[in-house]
Amino acid sequence: MKKKYLLLIKLCVAFGINSFAQLEELTPVEQAYRDSIKALNLQNEAVAQSQEAYNRGIKLFSEKSFTAAITEFGKSIQFDPNFTAAYYNKGVAENEAEKYADASKTLNTLIEKDPSYSKAYFQRGRAFQGLNDYLKAEKDYEKSISIDPKNPKAYYNYGTLRFLQADYNGGIKHFTKAIELDPNFAFAYNDRGSCYRMLGNYPKALVDYEEAVRKNPKMAFALNNIGTTKKKTKDYVGAMAAFNRAISVDPLFYMAFNNRGATQMEQNRLDDAKKDFEKALEINPKYAPAASNLSAIYFRLKDYKKALELADKAITLDANYGNAYVNRANAKEMSRDMNGACDDWFKAKQLGVELGKNYYSSNCNE
Repeated sequence: MKKKYLLLIKLCVAFGINSFAQLEELTPVEQAYRDSIKALNLQNEAVAQSQEAYNRGIKLFSEKSFTAAITEFGKSIQFDPNFTAAYYNKGVAENEAEKYADASKTLNTLIEKDPSYSKAYFQRGRAFQGLNDYLKAEKDYEKSISIDPKNPKAYYNYGTLRFLQADYNGGIKHFTKAIELDPNFAFAYNDRGSCYRMLGNYPKALVDYEEAVRKNPKMAFALNNIGTTKKKTKDYVGAMAAFNRAISVDPLFYMAFNNRGATQMEQNRLDDAKKDFEKALEINPKYAPAASNLSAIYFRLKDYKKALELADKAITLDANYGNAYVNRANAKEMSRDMNGACDDWFKAKQLGVELGKNYYSSNCNE
């Protein structure tokens, strides 16, 4: 009897009688429903992975790891090609990494997906500005403003664009609008001050620079701007105080050391000036103005060989730095190399240095 029972089990298994081994049969409607559930689950999984990559990108961006952030935002887009925030932040990160061509492409795609995304036009404008395509940048800033007229950053960037094109009144107009929308916009005060300074309106420039520092006391470059403006008005005490404050805020601010040195040189404090120029070069060995100013110091000390050496260094660092040619010409003149001096004064003249023009016309044959 036991053998017959075992044989029956084997036969049942062989012929598929066991109901647990049967395939489930679905109607077409049921199958379509199951397929849609499966697709939805896959979609939800992709969205989740997209969000995770996006969050990693945000974290990396906050840490200023822009290249790594770009990679994560790219992954986020791969998982979810309709995630507009990922496109936007990828474009912003590319701008911050100065990958302007990449940023413009990313933001082009975003604008195609959402033509009303005002900040995308603003960021694409930044990209075009970085590519020196000012016309396209201008159009994008205008488009951004037309969509969102209350975004102070769009007016601010438009102002920087006008400044770069030497339209200082246009810059003042846009920086003023940015300040109206955001009265604490320290950068807008600083840059409007620079427009006034370029127009020779030093009192208004100082008012704006000082307001920028009130809004942000840690803004070292605004303090430096106060110093350079006061130096222009021969307020050496005020200039020195501003440079000292800038250096206390940022001890590695090599331009403030250089400008403080220039202020001290004008007051014939050559040893102190020399130390400041040397400090600027120590912080940034590629800073041509500091090397050129050191050349001028050694010229004043009648060490013409050293003056020539430092002027050569400045020109090696920046072949278009006109003042270095003036300093090298002066050193060559004292070394009895008049032909070389005239060549350098002429080069300085070509680069728009007034002193080079004057020396060339006074000492050289046309």
